[in-house]
Amino acid sequence: MLTEIYHVLPYAVLFSLPLALVGAVVLRRSSNGSLATALTVLALVPVVATLGGVLAVSGFMFTPILTTALLVCLLVALVTVPTAVLLGRAVARRSVWESEARERERAAEASRRELVAWISHDLRTPLAGIRAMAEALADGVVARRDEVAEYAGRISGEAEALSRMVDDLFELSRITAGALRLTFADVPLADVVSEVVAAERPVAARKGVRLRGDAVTWPVVPGSDPELARVVRNLLSNAIRHTPPEGVVEVRVEVEGSSAVLRVDDGCGGIPDADLPRVFDVAFRGTPHRQPVGGGLGLAIARGLVEAHHGTITARNHGPGCRFEVRLPLSAPRTA
Repeated sequence: MLTEIYHVLPYAVLFSLPLALVGAVVLRRSSNGSLATALTVLALVPVVATLGGVLAVSGFMFTPILTTALLVCLLVALVTVPTAVLLGRAVARRSVWESEARERERAAEASRRELVAWISHDLRTPLAGIRAMAEALADGVVARRDEVAEYAGRISGEAEALSRMVDDLFELSRITAGALRLTFADVPLADVVSEVVAAERPVAARKGVRLRGDAVTWPVVPGSDPELARVVRNLLSNAIRHTPPEGVVEVRVEVEGSSAVLRVDDGCGGIPDADLPRVFDVAFRGTPHRQPVGGGLGLAIARGLVEAHHGTITARNHGPGCRFEVRLPLSAPRTA
């Protein structure tokens, strides 16, 4: 028995080894292709090499034993090749998903670091002013009643700016963490937009910006009144900030199909096309002349709140400036 094995072993090795080497070369060249292809080649190589060894040992004489061995190899190939393809596709999908997840995590971490750096800078500015004015009051450098009142007012203003930035950070953290919980009710956009426009009109007047509101109709949308008001306020504040004196900021509300549409047009002079897709990103500040104050979180918060209301928000250049457009689903009509 051992003698027969020693006699046929060289033939089996001589025929199966070249097939295995050819398979290794093919596998190496296919490594740059799809993972499914590589696993298919990997499954076929031992089957083909085994088949070559069996044929060599049999002397290519198709005896019943050889026929049985060929059938067994064929059945093995029919099982292993589809399994390798399915496994390769599953592993490839998982690899792509993991790669994309790592890329998203790296991008999010970079954005967080950049945001922390910017917020730290923006926080230091009002803090430095508060500290300097408080020291001036404490040291008696400012003693006249009118000067003390002025310093107190400026300290109050800086503290209010700090409070707004902290509120923005808290709101953004709730949005990004998925912890935002809204209580929906039917909200007339007339009430929301009118109140925000009335509140922002003095700010626009101080800067010399004309603020106009117009509506073809006043739709009712399902949502949370405070959060919708914050969306409108952030958009109006952004528009007023970037519109030069004598410019115009216009708010318009319409109904298109099953959506309520809120449009805010400003006179900022436009945004570079390359920056438009990123204006709602947390860590994006744009060109120097458009860099926001207070951390630049207003548009990111607006997008998060709009999406929480199952709506969309977009930005594009329009006329002398930009148009920010919010689309929200309309409330279902009530039946009697």
